[in-house]
Amino acid sequence: MIRTRFAPSPTGNLHIGGARTALFNWLYAKHHGGQFILRIEDTDAQRNTKEAQQGIIDGLNWLGLDWDEGPLVSEQPELYFQSNRNAIYQSYFDKLVANDRVYEDEGAWRFKFKREPISFIDEICGEITIDYRNEDNTPDMVVKRSDGSFVFHFVNVVDDLEMNITHVIRGEDHLMNTPKHIQLIEAFGLESPTYAHIPLILNPDGSKMSKRDQGAGIGFYQQDFLASAIINFLALLGWSNKNDQELFTREELIEAFDLTGVNRSPAKFDLTKCLWFNSQYLRSLSTQELARLAQPRINADFLAMNICELEQDDSLLLELLEPLKEKIQSLSDIAPIINFLYTEQVTYQESAMAKIDKNKFPTKDILKSLQQSWTDLEDWATSKQAIMDLATAKEIKAGPIMLTTRIALSGSAGGLDLDLILKSLGKEVCIKRIIQAIEKWPTH
Repeated sequence: MIRTRFAPSPTGNLHIGGARTALFNWLYAKHHGGQFILRIEDTDAQRNTKEAQQGIIDGLNWLGLDWDEGPLVSEQPELYFQSNRNAIYQSYFDKLVANDRVYEDEGAWRFKFKREPISFIDEICGEITIDYRNEDNTPDMVVKRSDGSFVFHFVNVVDDLEMNITHVIRGEDHLMNTPKHIQLIEAFGLESPTYAHIPLILNPDGSKMSKRDQGAGIGFYQQDFLASAIINFLALLGWSNKNDQELFTREELIEAFDLTGVNRSPAKFDLTKCLWFNSQYLRSLSTQELARLAQPRINADFLAMNICELEQDDSLLLELLEPLKEKIQSLSDIAPIINFLYTEQVTYQESAMAKIDKNKFPTKDILKSLQQSWTDLEDWATSKQAIMDLATAKEIKAGPIMLTTRIALSGSAGGLDLDLILKSLGKEVCIKRIIQAIEKWPTH
């Protein structure tokens, strides 16, 4: 049975590159009916934190990358933390001592490399050879520090062997470490797993993506994006199928994914493309499901705007979200568009007021005429027609008056359609906002 693993170090939040590595391992295992293991490499006591550990687990859970063995799911979950496996590491170290493959050097213990070329076939990168005949370039590797702790290269290999990992799918930055690992495995008299090193994720300018770059941490996405959209986006960062399909369900990804589709060249992170994926998935949601997912984000944004939180199953929100699906790319887009419907006073955007300044007609006079027209209106359903009738009567194009009205009612030059704004606010509020604009806008 194929067994893959994801083995993060809890020294920071789950990185987008780590999430993609976890995804590729998860997809490969699922595609082949295998098992996916989560292992926490927490031997760096100086840098590891419980918060980072929980962040990794929460991030994987949010993405839906469930594991068959590891923390929270195994009978002995503690054995999937390297800090609890020292007895296992010592037993393997003893084998190296017995076979005369290690020696002491200033308190530390070094592994004796065989002084010959070491070759292996990487499933993505092809044949790789490192020549170990030059000891200056490839000095014997420390496997046990002078304080008695074991180094990453040693414990990583032991864990893969103990957990019967068949395929090690990891970042390309580990490619040159693999011959070291193969030598260790041979020293134990065991067979190496299959290796596949996936290309790194780069920024759009070609630089390596760091933890500080925008979008580098999974936490960046958890409040505003759909996990299914991030899964789709991550899958196509360095992998593609033969027919250039872009939108995949999770089941379609599992069916299509294999290592043959992983590209050799680095993938470039593109937040704009990520937002596009998210917009496609948002459109596919039912209005009720979108409301359920969006309400926590809207409430958080409303709180920052000093607006009361939405009530559960807010009827106006449900009415607004269906047309909004075509306009938003993330959940954070919603509150700035709809907030004017939940406030008494309108806040006018500078960019919108700049458009008002370009009006070629007396803005306040037109607003006063519109106020009178709406006041006399018996059927509010004809409120938009009243604007058009006013434009005809004043011999002004309807478009600029429509835009001026929209800004007076919402404070913005874009967003919801004017028909929906008129319907949602109603006659009384719309007239109040026209009066507010007349009073507050500069003379024009």
